[in-house]
Order: sequence, then structure tokens, then C-alpha cells
Amino acid sequence: MDFELTIDQLEKMLPKCKRIEDLHEAILDVCPRYEITSKDRLAAFLAQCGHESNNFNTLKENLNYSASALKRVWPRHFNEENAEEYHRQPEKIANRAYRNRMGNGDEESGDGWKHRGRGAIQLTGFNNYSKFSNDINMDVDEAVEYLETFEGAVESAAWYWYNNGLNEMADDRDNTAMTKRINGGTHGLEDRKDRYVLNLEVLLG
Repeated sequence: MDFELTIDQLEKMLPKCKRIEDLHEAILDVCPRYEITSKDRLAAFLAQCGHESNNFNTLKENLNYSASALKRVWPRHFNEENAEEYHRQPEKIANRAYRNRMGNGDEESGDGWKHRGRGAIQLTGFNNYSKFSNDINMDVDEAVEYLETFEGAVESAAWYWYNNGLNEMADDRDNTAMTKRINGGTHGLEDRKDRYVLNLEVLLG
């Protein structure tokens, strides 16, 4: 890091994080490897990831949907004829919703559940898991286990950040561009901006 990050600073930026000491340790270990070393870059990274992961408290995709929610969230995959069959069954839901895309096999393969969203910026699908595992010198099964750890959840987000040009966007302080790159749209933009402003205030003093 180009500066000293204290736990006190991290608590001010993420007061609702339940594992602030683990996060501090992970940031110091992981972020330098992905060039998230300046105050601008770290402020942006923590703002975007804090929004995406509910303050680094939700690091795995929650797929415990009701039948009505399935029809609303994934109308291409769930309808009046099949939604009840998948009601409140996360594994079955993942295997159907993520079948035959992102490098996953069919519904029976179990790939959807195995490669469901994990990490502070949720890594999803076999193709993304495979790219991540290759870059950190693990096989895919090892990467799945690693992503279940707190450090793995942070590293997968930093890996995504680095490989999608977000450091450069952070240098430009372009919150809208960062949000679109991560979200595909501008969902939660105001919260992300508010977090970023707070983070810069804390880090810049």
C-alpha cells in the first residue's frame, strides 16, 4: 500500500462490517497484488464492494427465493408452470437459472450451484471460476473452496476489479463508469457515491 491503513479508518468507512479485523488483514494482503494501493483506488474498491456485499457481510449468493419471486427475478427460467417446483430450494434454483451458460453444463450437472455467485463482487459461472483459478494457480475445485474463505472472497473481488480496468476508473473518480462495469447498469449509484465520498474523507483526513 502507498499509505498505512488502520483498523480505525476501516471501521469508519464500514461501520456495519461484522469482520473488520479479517477485512483489514485481507486488504493488506490482497490489494497490493492487484494494484489497489492508492487512496483513490481503495476508497472506490471499498465503496463498490461495500455496496455489492452488504458491507462485506454477504459473500455468497442467496438463492432462497419464493415461487413468486422467481417469476419476477428470472422470468426466462421460471413461470406459472414450474415456479412452485423450485420454491425455496436454492440448489435447484441455481442449477436451473445458471444452466447452459457461462460455461456451465445442464441443470443435472450441478454446475449452477457449484459455480453460483461468491465473493464481494460475486464471481459466477464456470468460465469466471476457471479464469480466476488459473490466475491464482489453483484448479477450479480448489478455487471454489478458497472463495468460501473471507480472504478468497476479497481476492476474487480484487481480481475482478483489476481485470476489468476499475483501477483506472478509480483514478478518474468515475463512479458511474465503475458502477456500470460492475452492475451492468446504475443500480445503487447514489449509495455507491455516498460510500466513496465518505471513504475519501476518512482516508484523506
